[in-house]
Order: sequence, then C-alpha cells, then structure tokens
Amino acid sequence: MIQEITAKELSLRLERGEPTVLVDVRQPWEFEFGAIAGSKLIPLNELAQRVGEIEAPSGAMIVTVCHHGVRSMHAAIFLARSGLENVCSLAGGTDAWSVDVDPALPRY
Repeated sequence: MIQEITAKELSLRLERGEPTVLVDVRQPWEFEFGAIAGSKLIPLNELAQRVGEIEAPSGAMIVTVCHHGVRSMHAAIFLARSGLENVCSLAGGTDAWSVDVDPALPRY
C-alpha cells in the first residue's frame, strides 16, 4: 500500500534537510502556474517513458505531487511497481500545500 504524506509533514521534512525528491505529475501549464520549490516536472502521461529521470539518493523519499492527490497516488503506485523504494504521495496535493504551508502558492 502506498503511503501519503501531509503537506505539513513534507514541509517539516524539507526544513530538516531530509533527502527528498519531489516529482510533480501535473501538466506543464499547472506547473508554470505554481509549484513547490525543488519539484521536477514529469507529467503523469509521460511518467512511464521518463521514469529513468528520477534519481533518488540512497534513503531518499520520493514524493509525487499533483493538484489534489489523485494523479500523484497513481504515479506513486506506478513508481513503486517499477521498483523504486520509499515512494509516497502528497495528500491533498498543491492545494493542501497552499492552504497548510505556503499561501503564496496560487490555488486553482
């Protein structure tokens, strides 16, 4: 079962400098509208072809991100089935990040 991480938990993890790879699976226009700093854009429809671009140091958590958490859960399941470890999905997506962590990130 794929785990979820809340926006607040992710924020604390990033503040502590824990190794974390953010994979944003939204569309380019959504990413341009606003993204969590440090995220790598790989749209969900391109993930199967671009999975090799995800480089995670040993022990790093891979966190998939989308708008509300649905696409990111699908992405996390795919990545785990592809052999990547320590994968989770951002619960509530960028919308939750905007509400709970960074109100400067635009909501849509």
